[in-house]
Amino acid sequence: MICQVEDTYKTILSRSESIYTEKRSKFIAIALPVRTLSEVKDYLEEYQKKYYDARHVCYAYMLGAERKEFRANDNGEPSGTAGKPILGQINSKELTDVLVIVVRYFGGIKLGTSGLIVAYRTAAAQALEEAEVIEKTVDEEVTVIFEYPFMNDVMRIVKEEEPEILEQTYDMDCLMRLRIRKSAMPRMRARLEKVETLRFPEPV
Repeated sequence: MICQVEDTYKTILSRSESIYTEKRSKFIAIALPVRTLSEVKDYLEEYQKKYYDARHVCYAYMLGAERKEFRANDNGEPSGTAGKPILGQINSKELTDVLVIVVRYFGGIKLGTSGLIVAYRTAAAQALEEAEVIEKTVDEEVTVIFEYPFMNDVMRIVKEEEPEILEQTYDMDCLMRLRIRKSAMPRMRARLEKVETLRFPEPV
């Protein structure tokens, strides 16, 4: 049986926003593409300052191709009524590398826990509906070092396998740093290993 390598994931192309109103409470939802936790923190800081007068700035995020790094925050709303429904919308679309912030301006009428869950879920869903969903590949990098006379052998493999060349130096020893999608890496590496004198330094 051939094991299929999962090497694609879905995220959003750019920022999107929507506004949802329920019983005079206004919910402003913003969906943002993010790659790192520091990006998440920067955006949260930015939007908390921008909406400093709002009652609540709730959010959820998902990071990484394996979708294992995530968090949901209720920011003062009753537990499980804001962050969790926002995260649920990210999950329902199978997205990652995304942050959804929902800002609430209280309208004077309490919504109750079930009302809050519906409102935050709807606001997040609308923002994500506005976003363009794209598919990205999970890529891996490899560095190869070889003697100059074997340049043609290596370049032929690179031309045929079509990795992205991130770095290359040509001296007594030549170095190339290559990036290719995960599923294509084993074949390219196996071909490169057949080139005499070529070696793979361990990542620092």
